[in-house]
Amino acid sequence: MQFAANIQALSHRYADREVLKNVTFTVGQGSFVGLLGANGAGKTTLFSVLTRLIRASSGSVQLFGHDLQRSPAAALATLGIVFQEPTLDLDLSVLQNLQYHGAIQGMSPSHIIARAQEELERLQLWDRRHERVRRLNGGHRRRVEIARALLHKPRLLLLDEATAGLDFESRIHLQRHIRALIETQGLAVVWTTHTTEELQGDDSVILLNQGAVHAQGQLADLITKAGVSDANNLLLSLSTARS
Repeated sequence: MQFAANIQALSHRYADREVLKNVTFTVGQGSFVGLLGANGAGKTTLFSVLTRLIRASSGSVQLFGHDLQRSPAAALATLGIVFQEPTLDLDLSVLQNLQYHGAIQGMSPSHIIARAQEELERLQLWDRRHERVRRLNGGHRRRVEIARALLHKPRLLLLDEATAGLDFESRIHLQRHIRALIETQGLAVVWTTHTTEELQGDDSVILLNQGAVHAQGQLADLITKAGVSDANNLLLSLSTARS
């Protein structure tokens, strides 16, 4: 069986501090995986490895069968990513940011415009496509980043606190859109969040604690196994495990 992502024995160390410890998990094609953990659990470092911003000290990553180290271009072509920290060029317009990304992905100019219109209209930003990004508020900038990540129709979408800065209605709209893409297009999604209300009981969840996989499985099953009432208390239980 080919997985969207196959992560095996992934470890990473900064100087004398180990931030990822033998992390192993898989992401099925067309599946949703929630990645939970307190600040410092290793979530952002893991995403940095998956996007090849840093090279892990040991272990392997395959994306749709492409080894990230041996075939990085083929592996990364399957990815869309929204980082926790903003990465837009503030002095370019909304559309120019998307055009630059699309060109890097090898898309034709006409295809870029068509896809940009589709995604920006969905996020209610098409009429602001010629505005410089620095004139947008934080929530609108986040919407642009989401549109950019989806522009080339990736097969695996990594979302690192993607709803940060969005209002309640926008968060709900984004969740529905992403889950619809999973159902209709077979998109695979890894979603990190501190807002556990964004997760559903039958979602697959990975709990990271101090750089290691503390538990993984369906969210409802993990809540029951931990003997807690809900996902928020499940996260709190990790704090107990840290002490």
